[in-house]
Amino acid sequence: MTDPTEILRLEDVTYNWPGSASFGLHVPNLTLAQSETVLLLGESGSGKSTLLSLICGTIIAGSGRVSVARTDIAKLSAGQRDRFRAEQIGLIFQQFNLLPFASVQDNILLPLRFAPERHNRLSDPKQEATRLCHDLGLPDGVMSSKAGNLSVGQQQRVTAARALIGMPPLIIADEPTSSLDASTQATFLELLFAQSRAHGTTLLMVSHDARLSSQFDRVIHMADIARTTRGAT
Repeated sequence: MTDPTEILRLEDVTYNWPGSASFGLHVPNLTLAQSETVLLLGESGSGKSTLLSLICGTIIAGSGRVSVARTDIAKLSAGQRDRFRAEQIGLIFQQFNLLPFASVQDNILLPLRFAPERHNRLSDPKQEATRLCHDLGLPDGVMSSKAGNLSVGQQQRVTAARALIGMPPLIIADEPTSSLDASTQATFLELLFAQSRAHGTTLLMVSHDARLSSQFDRVIHMADIARTTRGAT
């Protein structure tokens, strides 16, 4: 029976990149529980990016099962996967992927255009965006600023607010602190953890920096959960 507090499960998942039978990934088992903060460590070429793509449904496993919020990703059409991802997963990208000429407010509210369930959880989305900015340590008045005019650390916090708004059950952060100095990195993580705890959100953060390990509920090494063939990314 599926654990109702389980947010993510991978069972005997295999994936081979098209056109290369020797280029793939096998994950026998991986589970994440509600509200858990998990650090996924792995070197370049260990399969981290492929694993995230499988979880997000941008690629589909050749065999096995990938379930997010108790939904089997493979049973959804491509369009359904896009909508499901928008509703259930908040993404924090290494390169931010903000719209530089749009305001901070518009960047944060953007996921809600594609995720009516997330939108409907909020009585006032603009007020929630302002609250997230405040809680993440952004200055007053930042909502009207163009995202491209902010510092690197501020842009990273806007990216976090965009992922958190509407309380998706799973947050995936892909090397989100790689461009931050040590002090800004620690502050960012502390704020991200606080927001995750407040809303019962599961956080899966991918990194190659083992020094972050003590700050998470659990640490997973790619080498312990997956087998890759030469060339996986």
